[in-house]
Amino acid sequence: MRKINYRLIVSDFDGTLLPRDGIIPERVKNAINEYVENGGIFAVCTGRMTASILPRVRELGLKGLVVAYQGTVIADIESGKILKKGALSCDQGIEVCKVIESKGKTINAYADEKLYTTAKNDNRLIKKYEEITGIQAIHISGAMSDFVNKNKLQCQKIISVVEPCEKLPLYEYMRETLGGKFEVTYSSEILVEVSPFGDDKGQALKYIADYYKIPIEKTVALGDNLNDLPMLLAAGVGVAVENSTKELKEKADVICSSCDDGGVAEIIEKYGFTEYYV
Repeated sequence: MRKINYRLIVSDFDGTLLPRDGIIPERVKNAINEYVENGGIFAVCTGRMTASILPRVRELGLKGLVVAYQGTVIADIESGKILKKGALSCDQGIEVCKVIESKGKTINAYADEKLYTTAKNDNRLIKKYEEITGIQAIHISGAMSDFVNKNKLQCQKIISVVEPCEKLPLYEYMRETLGGKFEVTYSSEILVEVSPFGDDKGQALKYIADYYKIPIEKTVALGDNLNDLPMLLAAGVGVAVENSTKELKEKADVICSSCDDGGVAEIIEKYGFTEYYV
């Protein structure tokens, strides 16, 4: 067997663990299996819905905890039981939607494992999102703020799906307008996201470390985008994969190989183990 060094490794999913082709490399799978078999704890922390990430982590054979919705929800992989669940109040959801509506942008609202969108059925960005996540959106007509109000929705997060050139301007506007009251971030070239204040990936990492009674300094976190920053800052070692945004690389302790080149496996080998023993 091998002796474990850093006892907890937490990875983002899309763009960090999962490459662009949607297939996790065998090298990465083998590295995770060896780490777990020797006593390490490997967890996934993603912005995806719980219903979207559970099948993927089960495919990997992972057990224990998984984090969804940017840290708003934490669930047990095997049973699907929710251990932690946050949400925007109905009034907060309405406020967020009205800010996005003021810019005339498409809105996705996530409430209790349902995805509602104001996008049209043929919207290519929504179709791409559905294909990647395996979640079918429920298309609504009219303003999302009215829909949230009418149905008294408490959303785990609310996002806007935009063209890449629109992402940063919308993010800056939303951060200036909503920052301090909500978590405002982005997670890909087309997603600007808002979730409850205090429900971020950094807090999720701390929750998992406390759950397993692991000192935070013995944790490693890997990511590729701005929404991963709180997690990297909270961990003992914060790692950005080579394909990460410039902003994340500047804050990371370590930069590893890209997602496509199996950077997660590289980090498991470097930080997950110390030495062989009998």
